[in-house]
Amino acid sequence: MPRNIIQDKCTACGVCYKSCPVEAIVKTESKYSIIKEECVDCGTCKRICKEEAVEGKDPIHAEIK
Repeated sequence: MPRNIIQDKCTACGVCYKSCPVEAIVKTESKYSIIKEECVDCGTCKRICKEEAVEGKDPIHAEIK
């Protein structure tokens, strides 16, 4: 499930935009938004956002032994 940026929490710092490996984050009028069709749900934006403005479940990583 693609991520979503909570606009009320977003401070438009641009950290998520710069960190997205597939460039699925764009600047809108004054904040940032995730292009759901391009998001690969890697979780980078959620982990890096200091304002906790990105919502979505973290991917489950299986342990490889």
